[in-house]
Amino acid sequence: MLGIFKRLMGALSCDIGIDLGTANTLVFIKGQGVVIREPSVVAMQQGTKKILAVGAEAKRMLGRTPGNIVAVRPMKSGVIADFEITEAMIRYFISKARNHKMMQFLRPRVVIATPSEITEVERRAVKEAATHAGARDVTLIEEPMAAAIGVGLPVEEPAGNLIVDIGGGTCEVALISLAGIAQAKSVRVGGDTMDDCIMNYMRRVYNLLIGERMAEDIKVSIGSAYPLKDEMSMEVRGRDLVAGLPKTLLVGSEEIREALKDPVTAIVDAVRAILNEAKPELASDLVDRGIVLSGGSALLRGLDRLIAAQTGLPVIVADDPLSGVANGTGRVLDELDFYKAHTIQPD
Repeated sequence: MLGIFKRLMGALSCDIGIDLGTANTLVFIKGQGVVIREPSVVAMQQGTKKILAVGAEAKRMLGRTPGNIVAVRPMKSGVIADFEITEAMIRYFISKARNHKMMQFLRPRVVIATPSEITEVERRAVKEAATHAGARDVTLIEEPMAAAIGVGLPVEEPAGNLIVDIGGGTCEVALISLAGIAQAKSVRVGGDTMDDCIMNYMRRVYNLLIGERMAEDIKVSIGSAYPLKDEMSMEVRGRDLVAGLPKTLLVGSEEIREALKDPVTAIVDAVRAILNEAKPELASDLVDRGIVLSGGSALLRGLDRLIAAQTGLPVIVADDPLSGVANGTGRVLDELDFYKAHTIQPD
C-alpha cells in the first residue's frame, strides 16, 4: 500500500531540476523541459530583507535603482553568499515552477546542480534553502556531471569523457567514466570574471567607467579568445572619470581579447591540468572523443579553437550549452535511483 502511495505521489508531483547559477537560474520541470530561465538577481529594500523583485525584473534594476532599493546577486562564484536572499530566490523559482503546472498542493522533489568543489557547509546551505523553500526531497549533483548528462555524453560507459562547463561564476572541468568523476577541477573564473576584466580594462586604458550590463554587452558583441577572421568594433558608453561626463568611444575586438586574456588563460590551464593528471587509458579515449564545452561562457568566440590549439584535441561546443546543466538535472530526475546509486555522493 505504501509503495502504491509513493508511486501516486511521484506521478502527481511537480519534480524540479534547478541549475542554480551565479548569473542565471534555470528550472527544469519533469515532462516539460526548461520552463524558467532568469537572472540570479534579487532586488530588495535597503536596510531590510523585504524582497521587491526576483529574476529578470530585478536584473533590469541593476545599476539603476534609487537609494532605497538595492539589486544584488546572492550567488558568488557558484556558491551561496547570502543564505536568506538565496532561499527567497529559490522559493520564488520553485513557486513559479509549481504555478506553471498548477500543482501547488504537492511538495516537489528537487535536484540541484552545485560546483564540484563545494564544501559540506555550502552543500547543507543549498539543501536547507531548497527545503525551506518548499521541496520535500532535495538531491545535489555535481555541476560537471549534470552538464555531461545534459549534453548527451555517454557517462555510463567505461571510457573517458571530458566536459568543461563554464558558467557565470565558475569553470568546472571533469573527466568522467563509468558514471563517476575520475578527475575534476573547479576554478572560480567565468562570465562574471570576464565582465570584471572588461570593466577594469576600460577604466585603466580609457578612464571610462562602465557598468556590468555594458561590460556584458561588449563581451557578447565583440569578445573573443582567439584571433577572428574579421575583427569587429562597437561603441561603448560610460562616464569619463576625468571630466565626470557621459562619453562614447569605439573599441575593437582585439582590445577586448587582450582584456580577457587572464580568465581565458585560467580556463585553458584548468583543462591542461586535468589532462596532465589523467590516467593513460582515459587520456587516450579523448583523442577520438575530444573535449565538450558547456555553459553560457562556452559561447565566447574562438574559445573552442584556443583550447584545441593548446591541447591538440578536438573541441566541440554543445548544441545547447546554456541549458546543459538544467537538462542534466531533468535526466537525473527521470532515473533518480540509478544516479543516486552510481553518481551522486551520499550526504
